[in-house]
Amino acid sequence: MFKLSYGLFVLTAKDGQKDNGCIVNTVIQVTASPMRIALAVNKTNCTAEMIAKTGAFNVSVLTENAPFRIFEQFGFHSGKNSNKFANCDYDTRTANGIRYLPQHTNGVISATVTGSYDCGTHTMFIADVTESLVLSSEPSMTYQYYFDHVKPKPQPSQEAKKGFVCKICGYMFEDNTLPKDFVCPLCKHGSDDFEPL
Repeated sequence: MFKLSYGLFVLTAKDGQKDNGCIVNTVIQVTASPMRIALAVNKTNCTAEMIAKTGAFNVSVLTENAPFRIFEQFGFHSGKNSNKFANCDYDTRTANGIRYLPQHTNGVISATVTGSYDCGTHTMFIADVTESLVLSSEPSMTYQYYFDHVKPKPQPSQEAKKGFVCKICGYMFEDNTLPKDFVCPLCKHGSDDFEPL
């Protein structure tokens, strides 16, 4: 499954005065006539609830230059109790009145839901495209590009362990030096069967 290519998108919706958005990785064109797309989003997500209620959404196509803060803003926090657009210096909207990201994106697609399917953890929405705009020529970000170039790598522990490990049973002796007459308390082998960590 990880060999399938996925893009990364910011899905946005509006319900009354509330704007919301989230990160999704499943948006595909279904037909060309009528121009129709399919989108899958976690059912517990506030944006999914808004789309189910209003029947409209926007998809902003993220580019390879999208910084990690976009993923933090739209992917790591719930929109149920917060305003995901609170610190944005833009308020760009398509004709349907729904916000989209004008930066770090190469296109935006507006759509109206024509059907939905319960897929377990996710809802799949089928929708007619009502508007689409090209915003830049930057390449679209894939999930793989995100993992390789955007998502911070785990940092190694600042404190390297010092000691020795028994090659026979794996017992670890933590100290800078291993006494020559040391005997493993688990397998009873001597210091010759230990190696530095």
